[in-house]
This record gives sequence, C-alpha cells and structure tokens, in this order.
Amino acid sequence: MLTKSPVPTNLLDRLTEAGLAWGEGTYARLAAPIGAAAFALYILLTAVTAWFMPDANWDMLPYLAIAEEGTYPDVQALHDYAYGTVKDGVSAGEYKALVDDGGGFRSHMAGNAADFHSLLGMYRVKFLYAEILSITSSVMSPIDAMRLLQVLSVLLFGAITLFWLRSEGALPLAPVAGAVLIMAEFGDVARAATPDLLCSALFLGGLFAYVRGREVATAILLFLAFMARPDNVVFLAIFAMLLVAFRQKAWGALAGFAASLVAYFVISHWAQHPGWWPHLWFSSIEQHYNMDGFDPPFSVVAYLRAFAASLVRAVSLNGWIGVSVLALAGWYASSRAGFKLDRRAGILFAALVLGVLAKFTVFPIHDTRIYFPNLIPPFLLLAGPFMALWTSIKGRRAAVLHVIPDDKP
Repeated sequence: MLTKSPVPTNLLDRLTEAGLAWGEGTYARLAAPIGAAAFALYILLTAVTAWFMPDANWDMLPYLAIAEEGTYPDVQALHDYAYGTVKDGVSAGEYKALVDDGGGFRSHMAGNAADFHSLLGMYRVKFLYAEILSITSSVMSPIDAMRLLQVLSVLLFGAITLFWLRSEGALPLAPVAGAVLIMAEFGDVARAATPDLLCSALFLGGLFAYVRGREVATAILLFLAFMARPDNVVFLAIFAMLLVAFRQKAWGALAGFAASLVAYFVISHWAQHPGWWPHLWFSSIEQHYNMDGFDPPFSVVAYLRAFAASLVRAVSLNGWIGVSVLALAGWYASSRAGFKLDRRAGILFAALVLGVLAKFTVFPIHDTRIYFPNLIPPFLLLAGPFMALWTSIKGRRAAVLHVIPDDKP
C-alpha cells in the first residue's frame, strides 16, 4: 500500500522539499520553452566553435582544389593554390601537421602535384559542396568560406530539429536530442571542413518533409543531400525498396531516389571517380599515392580484413554503433509500452537503421561522420511516441490515490 512520505520537521528539510517541489512544478509548466532554449544554446555554441575552433583536416586541400579547378587548369598551379590557401588560413603548427608526416602520405602529396591531382576524382563527386565553396570563395577567403558553410549547416540542422520536435509536441525532449547529438559526435562533424554536415542538414530536411507529407520538398532535399555526398544513394535505394515492398505512397522519396540514381552514374563518369574497389582500397586498406589507372583485383580476403579492422575501430573509437543501438532500444521500449510508430514513420525508421548497416557493409570505414546523417532522425521519429508515453505515465500518477496519513491500521 502506498503512503505519503512523513512531513519533514527540520527547517532545512522543509526548505529543500519546497524548493524541489517548486522546481519540479516550474519545469513541468515551462518544459517546452526551457527545452527549446537549452537546445538552441547548444546549437549556437556548436556554431561558434565551428567558426573559432575549426578542425584543420587534410581533406581541406582536395576540396579547395576541386572548387577552383576551372580557375587553375594547370596541375602544379592548382596544387600550389590549395596548399598556399591552407597555409595562409591555418596556424603554422596545423599546416606542418598537414604537410609533414615524416616522409609518409602527407609529405609525399605536399611535394607531388601530379599524384595529388590523381586523388581529386574521389572528392569531385561531392559536386554540391564544391560548387557552394567555389561561389562563396568569390566573396571571402576560401578558408572562411569553409567555416561559414559549416556554421550555416549547424544552424540549419538545429533549426530543422527544433521544428521537427515542435511538430510532434516534443520540445520538452529537446535536451535529450542535444545529448544524442553529443554522443553522435556532432561537434566533431561541425568543426571538420567536409560535406558531411551540409549533407546531414539537407537530408534531415528531406526526411522531415517526408514525415509531413510534403512530397516536392522531400524529392528536392533528398536529391540535394545526395549531391553533397553521393554515397547517400545507399540509403535512398533501401528506402525506395521498403516503400515499394510495403506499398507506401511517397512519390517524393521515390523521385528523389530515381534522380539520384541517374545522377550517380553521370557524376561518377564526369568526376573521373576511380570506382568502388579502388576507392575502398585507398580509404580502408592502403593509401595509394597515384590513383590514375589504379585498379587492383578484387580480393575477398582484403575486403574482410578491411571490414574487421573498421569494425574494431568503430567500436573502440567511434560512437555511431552505440547511438544506433540506443535508437533500436528506444524503439523497442516504446513499442512494448504500446506506443508504436505509424506505418509511414516505421518504414523510414527501418530504412535509416538498415541504411547504416548497408553503408558500412558496402564501404567499411569507421568514421562516425560517414553515418551521421542516419543517426539523429530515428530519435526524432520516436519523439512522438515517447511524449505519448510520458503523458500516459503522468496521467496514471495523477490517478493514484494516497492513503490518508492518520488512517488507523
């Protein structure tokens, strides 16, 4: 039998209980604005960090090069432009780390323009990122353009997340969404000068449009996300297959996949991409210095070794596997409690989880940024069911009858 807690007699205990009761009541009344404000503050701090504390990663060099290939058609001039731009835009220590690794890959590329140029096909396929970088570099320094693009991507991603939570009446869960972003290494993705966060923001917008039934916006945004990172076609293929298999009407997602599939072959040919296996070899097996004509024979043993090595690194060094498992646990818990996703959202949830598995299987690489677009949407899909569960629990608590303290036994 439930009974009320004994009334505290100590003044400090009474003050503490009164303070806790006031805090609980205040948060219960203002949970939505407090949650939204806390999440917005986190997003703003991340954006500030992306501007003032960017990560000087080596990929900046080829991305700067592909953005200005039209301006510098000569291989050596393009190489000098990329390295000179980075040297002027980062600290001396950061630049030394990018060009001097004791005679290894980075040292070699710093001194060999032809070999550096041979790598660009693997970066040229990120067409949208390169075009935006090229346009913004005409009005500011290229390094500042990279940082601005990251800041805008952070803000766009945060705004879409808040709109999604608001549409589900789940703004009180915004701090939880912020905690998931931290676990998913959002800060690292935001600081890196790569297309990953731009892709993630456009992708999140496309999925939000799909959930809301905005087919035109779904098609456009999913296609733009693909243009920022073409490997996103793996998710789109799985999503399209599930939509067809379960006869879910969603022509926007199907149109986005169809356009992306056609564009994938066109862009890959135009960009002179070396192909799946050479690219996988370079990224997960061994960094080859010159990709022109590089076409190693496919090896099951080499693939399995790369798969195993990437899996070990992902478990040991990265958070995307843990975040994915947490999403599955949340789905299981809400379903067991009787608060299930509707058909449209359920298909998307399954596609997101399977998309992560498929992307790792097709191209085993351990970095969280590769899978980041798929990590946050599952939690946003679960926001509605969890809010319904929370409301149900509160209703049950309010219905509990407490025994009067002076009742006789």
